[in-house]
Amino acid sequence: MQEGDHVAKADGFVAIRDINPKADTHLLVLPVRHVPSFREIGEFPPDEAKRMLDFIAETAREAGLDDYRVVVNVGEAAGQTVFHLHWHILGGRLRGLPN
Repeated sequence: MQEGDHVAKADGFVAIRDINPKADTHLLVLPVRHVPSFREIGEFPPDEAKRMLDFIAETAREAGLDDYRVVVNVGEAAGQTVFHLHWHILGGRLRGLPN
């Protein structure tokens, strides 16, 4: 898991600042438990998956973002370099796509 400044935490999830930001605001949301990629999203029961999506939206709101992107890279060919499920929240000017 990448290290970065923690900005939010909820039961089972954490949000950190990306150490190599690709936008004015670039946060990562990660489940605490290990899931390699979005391919394995079915490992989350529906209520936990909803809590994760709610946490992503709340993290963006708390960061002061009204307009933003949420990106998930799935697999090496798609740019995934950290093989622990994580969601990128990108707000403001975009400076390339995140890995």
